[in-house]
This record gives sequence, C-alpha cells and structure tokens, in this order.
Amino acid sequence: MAKPVKRAAQPDGVPKARLSALIKTARDIMRKDAGLNGDLDRIPQFSWMLFLKCFDDLEQRREVTEKSYRPAIEAPFRWRDWAADPVGGATGPALIEFANTRLFPYLRELKGTEGNEQRDVLAAVFKETHNRMLSGYLLRDVVNLIHQLNFNALDDIHILAHLYESMLREMRDAAGDSGEFYTPRPVIRFIVQQVDPHLGETVLDPAAGTGGFLVETFEHLKPRLKTVADRRRLQEGTLYGIEKKPMPYLLGMMNLLLHGVERPNLRRENALIHPLKQIPDAARRDIVVTNPPFGGEEEKGIQANFPESTRTAETALLFLQFIMKVLKPGGRCGMVVPNGMLFGDGVCALVKQDLLANFNLHTVVRLPNGVFAPYTAITTNLLFFDRTGPTGEIWYYEVAPPAGRKNYTKTQPMRFEEFAECQAWWGGQARKARTETDRAWCVAAKDLVKTDAEGRVTVNLDLKNPHQKEDLAHLPPEELLADLVEKEHRILALLGEIQVELGRKPE
Repeated sequence: MAKPVKRAAQPDGVPKARLSALIKTARDIMRKDAGLNGDLDRIPQFSWMLFLKCFDDLEQRREVTEKSYRPAIEAPFRWRDWAADPVGGATGPALIEFANTRLFPYLRELKGTEGNEQRDVLAAVFKETHNRMLSGYLLRDVVNLIHQLNFNALDDIHILAHLYESMLREMRDAAGDSGEFYTPRPVIRFIVQQVDPHLGETVLDPAAGTGGFLVETFEHLKPRLKTVADRRRLQEGTLYGIEKKPMPYLLGMMNLLLHGVERPNLRRENALIHPLKQIPDAARRDIVVTNPPFGGEEEKGIQANFPESTRTAETALLFLQFIMKVLKPGGRCGMVVPNGMLFGDGVCALVKQDLLANFNLHTVVRLPNGVFAPYTAITTNLLFFDRTGPTGEIWYYEVAPPAGRKNYTKTQPMRFEEFAECQAWWGGQARKARTETDRAWCVAAKDLVKTDAEGRVTVNLDLKNPHQKEDLAHLPPEELLADLVEKEHRILALLGEIQVELGRKPE
C-alpha cells in the first residue's frame, strides 16, 4: 500500500474569506497570461487543475482506507508528484512542456480495467481539455495556490463548492455568447423538489451541462441516507448524466466531485446519438430532470435516429422524444421547454399528441419573463409528466414576478422563495388538493387536440390565464399578429384624425 506523500503544511480548514481570496488571486494571475481570453478560458483552465488536485486528495484517502486500492493515476503524473513542491517543482518552459507533451497525453490514453473504471472517466474528462496557459511561471503560481486547498477537509469542500458555483454563475454572461444557457439554481431546485426523487430511483439528466440538476438531486437525497448501503446506492447507482460538449462536461465533473459525488456517472456524448428504437431497457430511468438545449439544430445523422414522421432539426423536440422513450413505466419527468413548443404545429404537434396520449402531462408551470436573463429573452415553461397513462386534465400555474416588476434581469434574478405559493398549491405527490386560483386553472386534454379537414393535427398547450388580463407574450403567433395589425389600424386612424385637425384653417 502506497504511503501518502507528506505535503506542505496546510490548515485543516481554511476560512471562507481565505478560500475566496485564494481563488480571486488565482484568477488575477491567469488574467496576465496571453493564452487566456475571458472566463470562458480561465474557468476551464482553473477547473482542470482543481480537478486533478481534488482527485489526488481522494486517491490518497482511498489508499489509506482501502488496502487493495490501485490508484487510477500513477507516478509521475499524480498531482503530488509534479505540483506539490512550491519551490523545487518544475516551472517556466519545463512545466509547460511537461503539461502539454506528457501529462495530458498520458491522461487521455488511460484505459479502465475491472475494478478501476475511473481511468475511463479521466480519459473522457481530458479528451478535449487543454492547457491554455502560455507562461509556465504563471502556471506554477496558480498551481501553488490550488495546492493550498484541502479536499479532505469537509468544511473546505463545502465552502469551495459554493465558491465554484459562483464562478459558474459569473461565466454565464460569456457563455451565452457561445450558446450555453445555464439553468438558474431556483428553477433547478423547484423542479427537483416537485419531482421528488426517492432513494433507490435512478435519475437522469440527458443534457447535464455543469451538473446542476444532478447536484441538486444529490443534495435532495443526502438527508434521507440511513445506512452504508443507502450511501453506496446514492453514490454509485442513482445519478446519471450525459453531456455533449467538452467544456460543460469538465465543469460538470468538477461540480459533482466538489459536492461529494465520488464517482460521477457522467458520460461525454450526445444523448441523441443512438436510434430511439434501440434504447435498451438497461438504459431506462425512473426520473428525468433537465433543461435540454433549445433553439439549436441537430445534424441529419442525428435526426435519422428518430421516426420519420417526427424528425426535426429542433433540439428541444428531439430531446422530448428521447425523454419519453427513456422513462420507465411509472417514471416521472420535470423539464424546461421554450414557449414555442407549446403552440408549435407540424412535427411539434405530433410529438405533443404522443405525449398526451401516452403520458400524464399533469402540470405546466408558466415562468415570468427574464428568468434566463441576460443570455436569452425566450419565455420558458416547466413541464411535469409521468408515464402512468394518458393525460386526462392539465393544470396550469402562472408564477408571478415580485410586486412592482414585470420581468427579471441579471442584477435582479429569480429567487427560490418566489416558487413558495406554487409549492403550497401543488398538493403533494398525489396532487389531489388542487383548486383554481387567480394563478391556477385546469383544462381537459381532449379539448386541446384538433384535426382539420386535411388531417393535420394541432395541439395548442399555450393557454393564457383565464383569470388575468390578456398577456401578449403567451398568445399564439396568429393571434399575436392579428392583435398587432388591429393596433396598427387604430394608430393609423388616430394619426389621420390628428392630420385632419392640423390641416383645418382657424375660424
């Protein structure tokens, strides 16, 4: 059994102020490096170093507690081998050369063996991760700062997890420019709490991003652990994620590790890559909680994995079909969808018809404007459905913004407390105590599916609140256009009257 390497002196627990200052100093150093441009470069750079330090701390702990444990990373590529010595360790061009030509190629070529599948995880994490820093001296300065972190001190991990999440939030502004829309934590927490995963159920996020839904599910289930078997079940057989893009994948792995998920079941691939009809029973899950990408387009090869009648380039519609296929009988789903999906026709209508016919879409929560500010103004909704039979009735709940405000902004985002009234109305798991209010109303599903004389199906789920004044943001396109035309005619008539008055000669 390998003995833990003696480290430079570290405090058992670093106060939050010092941790925050340490991270700020590291980011300030990275700003000086010519290879990094903005947080989209700096945070992934910080994350891979943080990842290796965290992983090495976990490995050293397991080397002590598990006699037969074989490290996934071997010398001289462990953090303790090349990063631990702040004075005598490699720096300058030698450190850059080691990272670029030895460390990263080694990590990418790792292959798992029976009992050590973590090597496959590491290879996937570093497959498309790169060292972007050009100065080995600045790199050494950042490494020395990160080495001060102690991932075997629970208080440090808890504080660092929150600081890391704050960095992810800061990255959202830049991320929006590259099409990465991160789900606000209040929305994630609300979805997870209302779907209410139980210990023993499997939970999937097929568009995991930085792991927010999986982290929230982990935190939701932790207080329910009573035995060692419960803990093992939560760690190894509960949380599953899939993420297509390398940067969110790396950030998601780091996020899960920091929150205590020791072996994240996070796959680096496109969830839509396999034909829908070939999804095996072993891949089906009890629960799906997710915010799939919307507004994007999938390539023809991906579209070919779906039935010909419901093929589309729209990512959100493809994900909805995937979710419907991957849910086990009795399974539950909570997901974010753009408003356009509620009133869309064509393929969209056929997918919604299938949803109502084979799943119980019991709740649609309508979110206020600006929830995803500042990177998209698209109005969004939350769909909650389960695989228990066809939809009989759909309850709608309209979440109101705080008094005196019409929408959210970057500086005034949504808060979780603003879901309190909806949660009180929800009526528990059985949802039997629901009543209509000025924010809640119920419709029969059969009244929403219509077929015209030519056999075209329409399914309009974009229903306005009958108890509130008309909200133009929730009108279907044809009604919105008609409303705008009517207003335009009225404006022209008024202008004509003003013109006539101005043209009259004084008596």
